[in-house]
Amino acid sequence: MRVLGISGSLRRGSYNAALLEAAGRLLPPGAELVRYEGLRDLPAYDEDLDREGEPGPVARLRSQIAAADAVLIATPEYNASIPGALKNAIDWASRPYPENALRGKPVAVIGASTGIFGAVWAQAELRKVLHHAGARPLEEELALGTAAQAFGPGGELRDPELRERLGAIVAALVREARAPVALAA
Repeated sequence: MRVLGISGSLRRGSYNAALLEAAGRLLPPGAELVRYEGLRDLPAYDEDLDREGEPGPVARLRSQIAAADAVLIATPEYNASIPGALKNAIDWASRPYPENALRGKPVAVIGASTGIFGAVWAQAELRKVLHHAGARPLEEELALGTAAQAFGPGGELRDPELRERLGAIVAALVREARAPVALAA
């Protein structure tokens, strides 16, 4: 069982990348987290460019999503919404509609921020966009606020309740990926 992990932050030392790593350690046996590392390489979405032949970074994004059984996205919140680089990746991955790489794919959305709200608005916006693209976003969320204090020296979440909630989310994502689903025509 392959879970593709995407951090919506481009920053070195990102709390969302750390949150993905913590989630990877909590996956059930038989599941592995594979990190997508090409977010900064994607060109801005351009339908003309897509029609001329998908650029290499776009082909890699689409193929990595298609090869995954599920996707786990950890997003920060910029200006009360989804970071531009992450939204751009979703725009590329969601085409061509309806036979895009996200279609029918179970996706969990979690988020971390240095503020107290833990990127809740970005998570809600991202679930809306994913649903519209044809993905199967889980309703569960993890909003990790004050992220600068949230991780221990080994990268684990300090708060046992947060670790338990994160473990429950990744377990639900794996269950959803294993469940048979009939797609609407």
